[in-house]
Order: sequence, then structure tokens, then C-alpha cells
Amino acid sequence: MLQRLYQKILALSAAPNAKWWLFAVAFAEASFFPIPVDVLLIPMVLAQPLKAWRLATMCTVGSVLGGLLGWCIGAFLFSYVALPIAEFYHATHSLLAMQEKFLRYGMAIILLKGLTPIPFKIITIAAGAAHYPIWPFLLACIVTRGGRFFLVAGLLRLFGAPIRDFIEKRLTLVLLAALILIIGGAAVVFYF
Repeated sequence: MLQRLYQKILALSAAPNAKWWLFAVAFAEASFFPIPVDVLLIPMVLAQPLKAWRLATMCTVGSVLGGLLGWCIGAFLFSYVALPIAEFYHATHSLLAMQEKFLRYGMAIILLKGLTPIPFKIITIAAGAAHYPIWPFLLACIVTRGGRFFLVAGLLRLFGAPIRDFIEKRLTLVLLAALILIIGGAAVVFYF
């Protein structure tokens, strides 16, 4: 079953409108959507390695614009939207703690946590809730999200065939490792 799903995602990732879905997921993931964009980026780069830089650019732009929406949610709609989103993810305490940390370490938080599998929406909403200045926020988002997506795309372009073979032979293990990283990243946000 997982193998069929993986093959379907690979086939869809080569479709002409797939890049717009990639952009949309990157945008949504940075502000409210629970699934990381890597779920699309990785198979798309594996299916079209010559478009790796274009795909990383689409992810970066989508994520930064989505981060701006997350910042606006935190800054202007904290009580109406941000708290319900945090409650949905059982992260109210984490969001409030992150908001407090932004007052002390703003730029460092965005740069470090934006590279990890931690849900980026928590960082963007907390930055807005803390009223972290918008221009440094956007600059940090460009650097950290661009760095992450271009690193993933570059490694996949460079080592694509062996990585694809590894994924296809050990799909269950790879998905389990990805799930552990996502849960671990969320735990870091919630408890630190």
C-alpha cells in the first residue's frame, strides 16, 4: 500500500500543475497546515532533478508568504485565530512560551527553528503575537526557509538516484524516520 502511494505521489509530482500545489502547500504549511512541504518537495525533485532550484524557489517563496500570513494571524488575530490553531495542536502553552522567547531571541529563533522539521507555523504565529518587527522577520524567513529548501533540493539533485533507490527499498523505514523527526520537532517546540 505504501509503495503504491509513493509511486502515485511520484507520478503526480511530474504533472504540469504540481509546482503550484507545491507553492500552495509551502504557503499553507507556514501558517496553518499540519503537513510539511517536504512530502511534495522530495518526490518532485526526485522526479525532475533538473528543476530542483526552481522547486526550491517555489517552496521558499510560498513559505515566506505563508510565514507573513502566520505573522499577521499572530499580530492581528491572536485571540480569534492563533489561539484556536494552537489549541487544535495542543500547543497553547508552547505558543505563549514562544511569544515570550521572541522578545529575547527573535532572529535566532527564526533562523534556527526554521531549518528544522518543527512546525514553522508555530514560529510565524508566535513572531506576530510578539510583534516581532516584520522586516527582520521576513529576512530571517528568506534565509532559513531558503537555506532549508535549497539544501534539500541540492542534495537530492546531487545524490538523487541513490537516494531514490534507498527510499524505494526502505520506504516504511524512511516514513517512520520522517514521522519521528516531525513528532520530535513538535516536541521541541512544545517543551522548550
